[in-house]
Amino acid sequence: MTVHVTGLRVALDGTPILHGVDLTVAAGEWVTVIGPNGAGKSTLLRAVGGLLPFTGTVTIAGTELGRLARRARARRVATVVQSPVVPPGMAVLDYVLLGRTPYIAPLGRESAADLTAVHDVLRRLDLEPFASRRLETLSGGERQRVFLARALAQGASVLLLDEPTSALDIGHQQEVLELVDRLRRENGLTVLATMHDLTTAGEYADRLVLLADGRVAAAGPPADVLTETLLAEHYRVRVRVIPGDHGPLVVPVRG
Repeated sequence: MTVHVTGLRVALDGTPILHGVDLTVAAGEWVTVIGPNGAGKSTLLRAVGGLLPFTGTVTIAGTELGRLARRARARRVATVVQSPVVPPGMAVLDYVLLGRTPYIAPLGRESAADLTAVHDVLRRLDLEPFASRRLETLSGGERQRVFLARALAQGASVLLLDEPTSALDIGHQQEVLELVDRLRRENGLTVLATMHDLTTAGEYADRLVLLADGRVAAAGPPADVLTETLLAEHYRVRVRVIPGDHGPLVVPVRG
């Protein structure tokens, strides 16, 4: 499903955060939004997911977001925010099963197909041993994988990932991103993500969008956006950008 964002503006508590952002994510494409702290990356993702009020237009597969009922929207778009609310006492299996809510009738129960989908995601994310554990007993990295599992169990065609690997060690970072990329290719997922790690962003995304002060400062293939000049201007940092096998490698350099 293609995502179109046109003239997106968001204000929080009366303070403008996004100032007319335009971007497109083609069906099956992976686009990652980068930018310094406070640029508006998370706000952009939450607005596209329908979690924040905005002006402008967001369309999913040609349908305006505001015209979609909540259940219909949840079948199209799954969002992983940075700090989801963790219900006290809830087991991992039950939390991931919440991702199937759009397919369960009101006052109904999950089907065998719902349970199969959940167990498949738990297996893919190496979470089966934690199925009966309470969420609050898990480490930050383990919880992050559970949050992603719930989104994947939702079966949506558009996946919004806000810093999906921020709490993971380097091994699980790679595992999670490789899994998302494989599911994207196998199932035609459309992925819109935010990331702080510029090298990782460039390795996995088809295109990058550099956000600065709530506006799009640059957009295009990773090699066109991850340049020493652009990064110095918007991040106020000295870096070396080295060509890599899957994208530019960004290395900080001391002044």
